[in-house]
Amino acid sequence: MPKANVTFENIGITIKVPAGTRLIEISEKVGAGITYGCREGECGTCMMRVVSGMENMSERSVLEDKVLQENMAGRHNRLACQAQVLGGDIVVRPG
Repeated sequence: MPKANVTFENIGITIKVPAGTRLIEISEKVGAGITYGCREGECGTCMMRVVSGMENMSERSVLEDKVLQENMAGRHNRLACQAQVLGGDIVVRPG
């Protein structure tokens, strides 16, 4: 099974995880402190910025895209509860 290296820039921690893991699950595992409300992709509270490695992330779902647009998010933002890592190296930070 492919693995991904995810770095949380704000706390300086990198972790290797299986492909398909959601960013919110990784954050909880390492204590990155991502705030979230619903875990369903509806509230937008868990918005993160993908600093690098966006090509190693799942595509935005219709729901995630809608919530990000409603929150006027930039193209490098993702919802941690919806975004899955696919492999490679990814660097993220809150906001």
